[in-house]
Amino acid sequence: MTLSDIKNSLENIKTSLVALRVCLNPDSIYKEIEKLDLLSAKDDFWSDNMEAQKVIKRRVLLLDKIEPIDNLMTSIDNTYGFVLLAMEASDESMEVELTSEYLSIKKTFDAIETKNFFSGDFDTKNAYLTINAGAGGTESCDWASMLSRMYTRFCEKHGFSVQIVDEVPGDEAGIKQINFCIEGLYAYGYLRSEIGVHRLVRISPFDTNSKRHTSFAAVSVMPEIDEDIEVEINMADLRIDTYRASGAGGQHVNKTSSAIRLTHIPTNTVVQCQNERSQHNNKEMAMKVMKSRLYQLQKDKLDKEKEKIAGEKSDIGWGSQIRSYVFHPYQMIKDLRTGCESGNINSVMDGDIDDFILSYLKSKIISH
Repeated sequence: MTLSDIKNSLENIKTSLVALRVCLNPDSIYKEIEKLDLLSAKDDFWSDNMEAQKVIKRRVLLLDKIEPIDNLMTSIDNTYGFVLLAMEASDESMEVELTSEYLSIKKTFDAIETKNFFSGDFDTKNAYLTINAGAGGTESCDWASMLSRMYTRFCEKHGFSVQIVDEVPGDEAGIKQINFCIEGLYAYGYLRSEIGVHRLVRISPFDTNSKRHTSFAAVSVMPEIDEDIEVEINMADLRIDTYRASGAGGQHVNKTSSAIRLTHIPTNTVVQCQNERSQHNNKEMAMKVMKSRLYQLQKDKLDKEKEKIAGEKSDIGWGSQIRSYVFHPYQMIKDLRTGCESGNINSVMDGDIDDFILSYLKSKIISH
């Protein structure tokens, strides 16, 4: 790149960053961070560990929205100053070094731009990624192993921690199935674009006749959802009825209004208890049962949400692929949903899939 090209490109990136920063309303972000800092400085901050963790996660999320932009703008200003000095001195020997600086800035900007497309409820969460070998036997098991390495390298480059939860090896080579737990901010946001069937075309290393083979593997990604559902019952939502207990238990049970019926009006959940001798004990027991039932209702809702996120399952074979990786007779990787493609198969298989992810996220924004 010439010095003039670098100068113009840096100006364009800074213009985009300034616009993005204004949209984020940085003043409100920094004010909220200050409030969280004051909260975390209190002596009893860690008395409620769960709430403390929420505060810390919220602070990290807020900083991650604005801090990278501010840091990148500083880098742009510094590099831009060197470009102007080089142009004034007509020093073209600086082009190589400044081009390298620009490419680093562009890569950081692309990452920031990608995060700007994260708007889903679970995009900031950790992720569970599963790869299943499909049609193709040993070929597909080997392909699943290759994809496993690709995603591991991608996660490493983004600073995500990767842990293998479960792995089923192939009969001869590769893996039939592998499950990863991927921890890091926006792990699910990045990886949800990879959900679907991935198709490989290559000369098989397992075929003595060196024939071309087609292999398939399916990738599924789920966000980590907090299973610690807190059940808080608003007493205003409860209707409490008392009545005389019936059945065995003697004169006291039958002659006093000790039985309790609780109705949770928003969910129409009804619980009644009459086994205890006192109204207080029956109410206490009924509240315990009510909390348990409301917990189950919330858990069922959570499970349905998970199924919705996972989406429909498709056959791991022809007609359902989202991306094709062609190694022979030519070299090309193409996303069939967006048209994004790359001829650098070595780079992609080494985890450089950011262009595919960004193209997918942009396409989802446009379609909505």
